[in-house]
Amino acid sequence: MQETLLNLSPSRRAVLKQGTLFLLASSMRAGQSLWGDDSPDNLKVGLVTDMHYADKPTRGSRHYRETLSKLEAAALRFEKAKPDFIAELGDFIDAADSVDVEKSYLKAINKQFAPICKERHYVLGNHCVDTLTKQEFLGDVEQPKSYYSFDRKGIHFVVLDSCFRSDGKPYQRKNFQWTDANVPTAELEWLTEDLKANQKPTIVFAHQRLDVTNNHGVRNCEEVRKILEASGNVKAVFQGHSHQNDLKEIGNIHYCTLVAMVEGSGEQNNAYTMMTVTKDGSIALDGFVKQKSYQWEGKR
Repeated sequence: MQETLLNLSPSRRAVLKQGTLFLLASSMRAGQSLWGDDSPDNLKVGLVTDMHYADKPTRGSRHYRETLSKLEAAALRFEKAKPDFIAELGDFIDAADSVDVEKSYLKAINKQFAPICKERHYVLGNHCVDTLTKQEFLGDVEQPKSYYSFDRKGIHFVVLDSCFRSDGKPYQRKNFQWTDANVPTAELEWLTEDLKANQKPTIVFAHQRLDVTNNHGVRNCEEVRKILEASGNVKAVFQGHSHQNDLKEIGNIHYCTLVAMVEGSGEQNNAYTMMTVTKDGSIALDGFVKQKSYQWEGKR
């Protein structure tokens, strides 16, 4: 177990359940859980990130070809749980030297991903548009936009796109440095208006991190966070990019970084998540294999 009571923030306490550490908001009752609650009013969401599928040899800790078998294992779990939708949080594929090869990676992984659930959401990662344009990637997965919002069972969801350079130009055709991730002005303005018009509990999906200022962070993350905090409704942000379990709370918003599926060889190095959300915004994150599990209450 990687996290201990010693490094938990004072605002949380820990509960051990079958060897897994659950982080709970301080006002929750000991043992309170959303797991096993199959109420039709609850929303179920399958989450994966940083799959980096590519038909190429292993490089370091990244086992690109094994993503297909890891996804197959995750799919069995998702199909049993019957999520309302699934979302991948970016770097669905890895980079290639040509458009045709990168498109072949996308076709192969989406052929396996698409049948898992009728409703799917794709967050753009820097590797998704290393060679491809956003239009090419989105066209192949049949998703009209790279950033947008939608409502399901009383919960508002926002999908962000940080694959823009500092000058506002979109990533494509190897025209960027991966450390130069930004949410451009037009998207910030859209986000502000979208959240102002919404009064529902809100969850945000992103690829590049909004809670750090290092190379894995969005350069204007503080500006994005101010917009999220001003809404008063954003409960959590789920993100990937840095390939690690991490959790921060900033401005009463949980920033949860999920583990990359591509890291490590074999099923023992898989990572995927089932999330359950209630109408008040309570969130139970059931992590599998290397992904940690968390639980947060809704209304405060």
